[in-house]
Amino acid sequence: MSLFLRSLAAIALVVAIGAGLDLYVSQPFAIWWFATVFVVYALVQSLFLVRLHHWSSLPRIRPLPAGIGPWRPIVTRLARFVRQETDTRNELGSELERIHAAVDRLPDGLVVLDRYDHVLWANEAAESLHGIFGTRRPIHHFIRQPEFVRFLEANESGSTMRVQLPNQPGRTHELRLHRTQGDQKLLITRDVTNQAKLDAMRSDFVANVSHEIRTPITVIAGFAETLLTLDLDDAARREYLGSILKQSQTMQRLVDDLLMLSSLESGADELLEEQVDLHRLLESLLDEARALSQGRHELSLELDGPRHLLAAPGEIESAVRNLLTNAIRYTPDGGKISIRWWVQDSDGRISVRDTGIGIPAEHIPRLTERFYRVDRGRSRASGGTGLGLAIVKRIMHRHQGRLEFESVLGKGSTFTLCLPEARLVPPPRPAAATAEPASESPTEQATADGAAQRSA
Repeated sequence: MSLFLRSLAAIALVVAIGAGLDLYVSQPFAIWWFATVFVVYALVQSLFLVRLHHWSSLPRIRPLPAGIGPWRPIVTRLARFVRQETDTRNELGSELERIHAAVDRLPDGLVVLDRYDHVLWANEAAESLHGIFGTRRPIHHFIRQPEFVRFLEANESGSTMRVQLPNQPGRTHELRLHRTQGDQKLLITRDVTNQAKLDAMRSDFVANVSHEIRTPITVIAGFAETLLTLDLDDAARREYLGSILKQSQTMQRLVDDLLMLSSLESGADELLEEQVDLHRLLESLLDEARALSQGRHELSLELDGPRHLLAAPGEIESAVRNLLTNAIRYTPDGGKISIRWWVQDSDGRISVRDTGIGIPAEHIPRLTERFYRVDRGRSRASGGTGLGLAIVKRIMHRHQGRLEFESVLGKGSTFTLCLPEARLVPPPRPAAATAEPASESPTEQATADGAAQRSA
């Protein structure tokens, strides 16, 4: 309203001056006045409009031209609006840069695609994984697997596929596609190597368990069917029942080992530590080993370490028993098996050494894997489940120790349980002799003096 009044006042002033010139000077001079004012006003307005047009045509925002007359408040308001827009744009730009920086630090690759599957934007991880450079290029120029093309053509939001990228050997990546607003798509690339390994281990585990259980079940079912269909004498029936019992015991051992391994891996059971009389425990296990060997092997025990150990007695017993059982299983008749308990480099060591068939070097790195066997036929025939060393490794891990082993093919193997110094219980100190020797009685003193005199 004030702008309108100021403009109206300026026009009234020009008209008043023209009227005064016409009244007191002459009419031509008044006309000249009006013409001059009109031309000057038109030139000034045209010049300002040209400058304003030039300002609006610049590629970057520059300061507004100074306004004059009625344009001054308009330019002032326009300048304020431009300043606010510039501040807002700078804030949004800074926020966008922070978002891009955060997204670039993500390990997952992110690619925004248009409706034609052209790259609109990609973070640094995606550029590194797929070799993406520039924009407006088809994504299949960078990911060239044929199955990926079919994956894009399906265009199912949330769908996934796993690929091996050429520049990431040995790694498995999962591609996930999401549809966004405006017919755009978001392609996420994630490294799932560890998950793929776990899936493979889970699949192998199920397959191995199924295979291990199927063999005794087949035997049990076969003998049970024979017992039901054939009229057998007592000796044959007893033999078949013995085979059924043996296979059922094999299944029981497998189930027990699976339950123990599951418990050790989950850590659900608390480690109940107590002082274990290791000397007595190893002597008891030696007696068990002799009973299992039935005189076919020469067994010995050497105890050079402290008597007591801070550990879970059941787990330590299971670990040593597994090593002894393996030694008996894979040592031919007449071989030697020795157990030794000693301290070396402050660590307690329980070793089981045998003169058995040994292990080829290529198999040693995988010995502690579940169900891994060097000789499947021999292990299955001897009743092994393939879980013993995996259990031993987990037990050592729970006791902050480790399992070491070495083997020479045809000469034997040595498996050693290494326990930290903190678990060794030092022997009790002998009680100091605090009592003084009793004084001799007068009779004893007299007898001693007499003996001395006789000696003289």
